[in-house]
Amino acid sequence: MSAYSSSEEWSQACSFDRDMEKSPSSSDLTLLDSFTITLADFQDPNTEKEDAMTAFLEDDSPYPEVRSAVANTDDPSIPSSTIRAWVIGLLFAVVMPGLNQFFYFRYPSVTVGGIVAQLLSFPIGRAWAKVMPNVTILGVPLNPGPFTIKEHVLITIMGSVASGSAYATDIVAVQRVYYKQVYDFGYEWMIVMSTQLIGFSMGGIARRFLVQPSSMIWPSNLVTCALFNTLHSSSYAGIGDRGGITRERFFFICFVCSAVWYIVPGYLFQALSYFSWVCWIAPENVVVNQLFGYQHGLGMSLITFDWAQISYIGSPLATPWWAEANIAAGFVFFFWIITPILHYTNVWDSKFFPVSSRSSYDNTGAAYNVSRIINPDLSFNQTAYNDYSPLYLSTTFAMSYGLSFASITAILTHAFLYFRKQIWSQARRAMHEQPDIHARLMSKYQQVPDWWYMCIFVSLFTLGVTGISIWPIDFPVPWFILSLVVAFLYVIPVGMIQAITNQQVGLNVITELIIGYGLPGRPVAMMMFKTWGYITMAQALTFTSDFKLGHYMKIPPRAMFWAQVIATIIAGTVQLGVQQWMFSNIPDMCQKGQSSGFICPSTETFYTASVVWGVIGPARQFSQGQIYYGLVFFFLGGAICPAIVYFYTRKYPNSFVRNLNFPVIFSGTAAIPPATAVNYVPWAIIGFIFQFVIRRRHFSWWAKYNYVLSAALDAGVAIGALFVFFALQFPANGSIGADNIQQWWGNTVFMNTADALGTTLMTVPAGEHIGPRTWA
Repeated sequence: MSAYSSSEEWSQACSFDRDMEKSPSSSDLTLLDSFTITLADFQDPNTEKEDAMTAFLEDDSPYPEVRSAVANTDDPSIPSSTIRAWVIGLLFAVVMPGLNQFFYFRYPSVTVGGIVAQLLSFPIGRAWAKVMPNVTILGVPLNPGPFTIKEHVLITIMGSVASGSAYATDIVAVQRVYYKQVYDFGYEWMIVMSTQLIGFSMGGIARRFLVQPSSMIWPSNLVTCALFNTLHSSSYAGIGDRGGITRERFFFICFVCSAVWYIVPGYLFQALSYFSWVCWIAPENVVVNQLFGYQHGLGMSLITFDWAQISYIGSPLATPWWAEANIAAGFVFFFWIITPILHYTNVWDSKFFPVSSRSSYDNTGAAYNVSRIINPDLSFNQTAYNDYSPLYLSTTFAMSYGLSFASITAILTHAFLYFRKQIWSQARRAMHEQPDIHARLMSKYQQVPDWWYMCIFVSLFTLGVTGISIWPIDFPVPWFILSLVVAFLYVIPVGMIQAITNQQVGLNVITELIIGYGLPGRPVAMMMFKTWGYITMAQALTFTSDFKLGHYMKIPPRAMFWAQVIATIIAGTVQLGVQQWMFSNIPDMCQKGQSSGFICPSTETFYTASVVWGVIGPARQFSQGQIYYGLVFFFLGGAICPAIVYFYTRKYPNSFVRNLNFPVIFSGTAAIPPATAVNYVPWAIIGFIFQFVIRRRHFSWWAKYNYVLSAALDAGVAIGALFVFFALQFPANGSIGADNIQQWWGNTVFMNTADALGTTLMTVPAGEHIGPRTWA
């Protein structure tokens, strides 16, 4: 819903905030009460009026979450774009993407996240300030003085802006391994750069909608800001003097404890990670394991002792409680109520398959063999398909597709009903006229003109067209343009949802549907369309999130622009180089049983999707008369539900229904699969404790320590995971502790259950099959 109920309130807020330097009159306080409580209700229906009053008197954000993590002051004289920041930042832009690309193809993998760059760059920067001589080269000082917080932010952004594997590298890998299409480095570079940086240009153009308004909080950035300010000992207007240990000491204690503790569930006692204790009591009872299991079950065992599992879908300490409550409600309704009803009534012949699984199945209950339905040239073989089997999914997998369909239409309806006035207002409002204190502070810096982003867009669009035109990949340019239209259509409404709730609605399913119906039988074209349509939007929001981080930390916008562009180009080039080296030097790359574990699980999943959606096509799965046709009606439900809430709350504004946010309900469980209940249920429980109970009853403690605790736990798990992998799992081909530690009860009990084995309620008799007799 909109932060302001009318455009008049928005205009009043703007003029009000520009006059904040004046002493508040009684009319000002009345106005504050009228619009700020609406704003607070948008984020948390239980926010107290005192929070808004505090913001007014201190010229700060109206959100306590922001006040607790972000300073409301700025010193423009603090240097940011120094040679020290660029050298360290580009070093991380080479090392982190290279490491992550190397381990991306390995199972189990290790991801070096942005938190690692944030932590490691701090002592490196301070060491540079201490030992580097104070000399200048071409007028540029090598040691500009003490290592500043703004340099630290710029380094972290360069290190993390493309630290994960570029999505398009999977296209290159699938083409090489499965479709035997090996093209030169120029083609690969064009495809990767185009998919990465077109999103950057979209994010830059959309920043007036997603960065400047104070209601666009981007909760995950608050954790990062809290850690930056903790390391550099900044103060915050929203905390006050509550006493207790310093945030620095609190962070250090929690960080060490988190890193040390991870060794227990991560290596010594892994059952604490998959703590499906009910299944241990009845390991062979299929129903019990399906209800209480964590690997192929619905997760009613409730708890885990592994922060890596809890924070797999994002830190529960960073997401607002009202959003967590909507996600939890959606999970309970769709996966604990609807899914068991569908499964145990044998809808879609689901009793013959696990209740929750990432795999696809044929009509004998076996894993689906896609090689049986394709020709030697990888095109679809209709006759072979008719002789083999339709494709079946587990119940939760099918439900996840339905919810993805619903989220696509729900977010459009929601954005139109709640954000249309704000979008129109922002479209007409200049960048320097934003009412928020942070926007006013940022207005002192030279802004990035829109034509810079347009130049990036035109350049990378040309690269993309060149890549798909010169090389024979059978992807028409008009479909390339359509994929970008899809991404641009969704970037603002999806960005608004993510900026407020910390949850992103993915476009992978809708892009797969469009290209699957439009160009059936072209798997490579499907991968291309999906990547430009989905990851372009995702990249736009990643860059936008970084824009907001720079907005909070007062980084000059032009320095941010060049840091993001140059780091992305370097990171993508490094990732392609590492990938080419691996395929040229590692034997049996992406083959099952590869001796070092480089079996490329994500690449295999990407390939399977290209066959399912690009070869078989959605028409043979979701059209009328097909097995999963009923899921199509989720599109209609997604469009209707936000409208019901909107019009009902206009008549009954104080009703409980006002708390329902259907885009969040439908999209909040989008990570299932590969995520399971172990990632959602404990996440919601921890969120309730910290974001509801502690925030209400011990607000001063929450304001001072909550985001620092989240950063410490995340950082500790990252360091602990690196230690476990490099010190205990990677050496000696993983044989360390093979005869004792790895085989004791605490590391095997959760694997010896029907949940771990994916045991089904029913099995197909030999020589028979389930489902329809014909499926042409």
